[in-house]
Amino acid sequence: MKAPKLTVCKANEVVEAGYRLSLNEQRVVLACIAQVNSAAALLETDLFELSAKDFAGIFSVSERNAYDALIEVAENLFNRYVVIEKPDPKRPRIKLLKMRWISSIRYLSDEGKVILRFSQDMLPYLSELKREFTRYELADVGKMTSIYAIRLYELLMQWQSTGNREVAIDWLKEHFEIADQYTDMSDFKKRVLDPAVNDINVHSNLQVSWTQRKTGRRVTHLVFSFGKKDAEDSPKPAPRLREPMRYGVKLSEIEKAARPGESVEQVAARLLQAKKAKKQDG
Repeated sequence: MKAPKLTVCKANEVVEAGYRLSLNEQRVVLACIAQVNSAAALLETDLFELSAKDFAGIFSVSERNAYDALIEVAENLFNRYVVIEKPDPKRPRIKLLKMRWISSIRYLSDEGKVILRFSQDMLPYLSELKREFTRYELADVGKMTSIYAIRLYELLMQWQSTGNREVAIDWLKEHFEIADQYTDMSDFKKRVLDPAVNDINVHSNLQVSWTQRKTGRRVTHLVFSFGKKDAEDSPKPAPRLREPMRYGVKLSEIEKAARPGESVEQVAARLLQAKKAKKQDG
């Protein structure tokens, strides 16, 4: 199994879902998702296997470590779950869907491999995908060692056509299932954000930079700018990308002009009105 030939494809509901997996659990799940034909039907009886040899090749670890990783995953992955908010637009009364990633997993010690099945509820989010899904090459996350880097990379790839994404810090922490941790912003940056961005910049096909936005005096949002690296480039400082816009106004102007309690939309509307009045006076 060669990493460059494996493509991960997930419905955006799973990309934005709440869950927390260990690094090795993420790796096994992604390696198996990459074996799914996302355009075709997927059955709960379909089996996906991953050997220690393939794991080592995809994720650049020794085969000994790969064997240990598969044993760990076989013991714990069945108990991991995913939480999707408002899973069915046609049934608005359903606010949350909590489901397992897999319905079964086996570890074949003599062969050094795991064999698993995805859960019934998970199948629609991995197969017969026609719209609102995110696709990327497994090789682009294969060398990452931060569990948050892989999640953040997926959230950015979801918006790859724009090169910008703004996320609320509370939303990000909730969906990473660390809502009660890293309450101090400097601790969050040190433990989560900086390692994740560095991992993406060093190991993936993206170059990322970020700024923060305040609501009143509190830092509430992260604004990411990102783009594809040039071919055969080693990591470089983040490329110059067009400045993020919100409601027709540069985000930097909104941040400078924001008043306590104002929403981004309110600030933008006020600035546009001021520009319009100035133009009429001129």
